[in-house]
Amino acid sequence: MSKVLILLLFTFSLHSLNAQVYDTLVWADEFNGIGGVDTSKWWHQTTLPNAGQSWWNGEIQHYTDRDTNSYQQNGALYLTALKESYTDQNVTKEYTSARLNSKFAFTYGRVEVRAQLPTGVGTWPAIWTLGQNIYEVGAYWDVQGYATTGWPACGEIDIMEHWGYNQDYVSSAMHTPSSFGNTSNKGTQYVNGASTGFHVYALEWSADKMVFSVDSVVHYTYEPSTQTPNTWPFDAPQYLLLNIAIESSIDSNFVSSPMIVDYVRVYQSTAIGVEESSLRKSKFYPNPTEGTAKIHHDLGEATLSIYTITGLKAIDIEDYESGSEINLNQLSSGIYSYVLQSGGYIAKAKFVKQ
Repeated sequence: MSKVLILLLFTFSLHSLNAQVYDTLVWADEFNGIGGVDTSKWWHQTTLPNAGQSWWNGEIQHYTDRDTNSYQQNGALYLTALKESYTDQNVTKEYTSARLNSKFAFTYGRVEVRAQLPTGVGTWPAIWTLGQNIYEVGAYWDVQGYATTGWPACGEIDIMEHWGYNQDYVSSAMHTPSSFGNTSNKGTQYVNGASTGFHVYALEWSADKMVFSVDSVVHYTYEPSTQTPNTWPFDAPQYLLLNIAIESSIDSNFVSSPMIVDYVRVYQSTAIGVEESSLRKSKFYPNPTEGTAKIHHDLGEATLSIYTITGLKAIDIEDYESGSEINLNQLSSGIYSYVLQSGGYIAKAKFVKQ
């Protein structure tokens, strides 16, 4: 190993001892049920907030709590936008869809949503978060009495938005008092087959930045140089939302299209100062590695997660057995960390990919 590489690894080790690695699953829905959504985890938000007549942004749909608009089937959640005349709250609209609020709120962590997006000009699916403290009529946390502030002071994190008129381009954005609506804080990525295949849309949220990616490819980082309530209202809990909005530009031939969600997962950091009794030794070799490697450990079958230097998850392997070969050819050259977990026991270390 060269002196430069040794120095880099040593420097990384010093700075990463306290780095956030989001390796502990704290909340998830794998959508393995049949029929309606799991109401212990999700809330249907249906109340029209704009003077009881419409949703914001000129959207023209009703959100409903009917199984026709949101249901579980074949291990996935189907959020389905439909063209149909539907009357609710004494208002008739010609399109229906679903908008789900998570009954879980959190501060910092990694969100992963594996999804296939709807298609059609005028469809607007989103995977996003709002501050738990938002005033919004009919929203779950408002109903629970948590509302103390309005939008955008509560903060909004758009993990994924897709507009049907711009097929296969997704956007991630931040809405804060300093920039909201047509915010300047955003990034986009082309996703080949966004509506014909599944992709993992992810957010890494730490105390100083937000990192957005699709299939582990980063397209936007929000890291304001100065954190104030105007630029960073993100040191308080946020909750997840899944929905498909319908714009007034909807294609006249549109009939229906679903957003199919394989899973939603939220990870947070293993507690600093893990009990020594729960830490196990492991050996990664060869280190550095050029393409394949093995890890010897005594955890039996374990979950193996490999992270980039910035904390993004690059590889996830279930039931990894000691000494099994790991294909690392898809990784770029650099420094990585791995975490093995099994039955409350953890082994973790760093390695170099050449």
